[in-house]
Amino acid sequence: MLRTFPTRDALARPRRTAADVAVFLGAAALLWLIVRLAHGADVPWTPETGTSTVSTDPAELPYYAGRSLLRMFAALVLSIGFTFVYATAAARLRRAEKILLPTLDILQSVPVLGFLSVTITGFIALFPGSQLGLECASIFAIFTSQAWNMTFAFHHSLVSQPRDLDEASRLLRLSRWQRFWRVDVPSGMIPLVWNGMMSFGGGWFFLTASEALSVNNQKFALPGIGAYVAAASGEGDLGKVLLAVGVMVVLIVGVNVLFWRPLTAWAERFRIENSEAAEAPRSLVLDLLRRSRIPALLGRFFGKLVFPLDRALAVFGLAEYPLRFSPARRRAADIAFTVVVFGLIVYGLVRAVQFIGETTGYAEIGHVLLLGLITFARVVTLVVVGTLVWVPVGVWIGMNPRVSRLAQPIVQVLASFPANFLFPLITAVLLATGVSLDWGGILLMSLGAQWYILFNVIAGASAIPHDLREAAANLRLPRALWWRRLVLPAIFPGYVTGGITAAGGAWNASIVAEIVSYHGVTLTATGLGAYISDATGSGDAGRILLGVAVMSLYVVGLNRLFWRRLYRLAERRFSLS
Repeated sequence: MLRTFPTRDALARPRRTAADVAVFLGAAALLWLIVRLAHGADVPWTPETGTSTVSTDPAELPYYAGRSLLRMFAALVLSIGFTFVYATAAARLRRAEKILLPTLDILQSVPVLGFLSVTITGFIALFPGSQLGLECASIFAIFTSQAWNMTFAFHHSLVSQPRDLDEASRLLRLSRWQRFWRVDVPSGMIPLVWNGMMSFGGGWFFLTASEALSVNNQKFALPGIGAYVAAASGEGDLGKVLLAVGVMVVLIVGVNVLFWRPLTAWAERFRIENSEAAEAPRSLVLDLLRRSRIPALLGRFFGKLVFPLDRALAVFGLAEYPLRFSPARRRAADIAFTVVVFGLIVYGLVRAVQFIGETTGYAEIGHVLLLGLITFARVVTLVVVGTLVWVPVGVWIGMNPRVSRLAQPIVQVLASFPANFLFPLITAVLLATGVSLDWGGILLMSLGAQWYILFNVIAGASAIPHDLREAAANLRLPRALWWRRLVLPAIFPGYVTGGITAAGGAWNASIVAEIVSYHGVTLTATGLGAYISDATGSGDAGRILLGVAVMSLYVVGLNRLFWRRLYRLAERRFSLS
């Protein structure tokens, strides 16, 4: 009774735990690896002395894998920044949306080689005498294979945001900066994480094209696992190709365990629903971080910067829109905006047509349109078959937490694995069986594009509120009615996003799927992808521009006439807001 309060045990400082030591050592090792790998990016290099291939010594594979992984994460950081800025502008600015969304369709349709043919010279000139310019060109190429899918997903989460969140933001008089970080990002976190995971896998697919560069009759190679596979394929050494495949599997599983799995489990905290899942996703790495005091200490330190940042960035204004406006002033501004944009588009088209006429000639246009129609048929076949196969599988995985916990690593490995690493093996099989690449190209394209449908369907099915699932179970809905009234409407917005990105990914994949090589033997399919790949390798600017323009025409036309109508239907009828 004479003991004072608080007790001596309450005042004692907690001892350092094993979790603190593990987190500290892991962070220190990660920082050392980043510094060690980044140091190799800034070495003397010139186009004249640069090598066109890399060593195929298996002892170099760990270093190559680290360099490739560093490029992937650098591109992911750039993609996240681009997504936040671009998608927010497209969702919040009425006039900008009319330009940004069609531009995003065009950017998605431009193949990776199309970006490289334009940007690689500029990046090399930006860092003369250093390999950093070539590194930036490679990172930018990987960025172009990641950013568009994430931007589409985050934009959809913004335009389909529940109305009560919008009203609460305006009633609380949040600034635009506060609304973005406290409302917009948390509400779109789940689709952003899942599509970020998928986009990361898309970056792996184009790793070979991003590290073993063949542009304008020049060949450059960067230390990386993609360049290693290209060199081993050129030598016809299947053993080294299979060794690289094994290293890739280990790398992808490690990234899934250490990064994506903790991130998806952590993102569950942002789910908006009235009931809790029976079994939430878990991660050993996330549990370790939660047991450690280091994240809390860092949060306490950086948390002191929140209020000053809010005050400093309040100059962007409040997150509201005027309830009264002048119709005449808005109409005049819309007309001026339309005239300026239309003038710029007409000027760009006239210059492009003149350039094509002076280089390739107008007679080439019909031939390229026909090639685009052939590749378009392959894309449609891929999307239809992918829908029939992966929608039921995605719903099964997304609506069963236990299945999701077991299947997610497998799906992540399959989706992230760069299927073009297997192209040498498939090429050998096609040569042995005599099967034409005109048909085999559909399979090769599907290996890089079908996963967009699966991942978006999984994300949509896992986001179905548990109270709706419980209501359907209590009502004992028949299976057909359960699909028609609950599942299909709930996953429809996610499927549309996946369908758009899968179609765009298939067009991009045609660049590497319609022309494959192994040990000096090259198979070429009839199609637009092979046309652009051949033009890029030879440095024919006119054919590159014509091929990219025709591919953009097909992609934008398909999006405008089909996918965008489904997109608006999803916003109008199947949003959970």
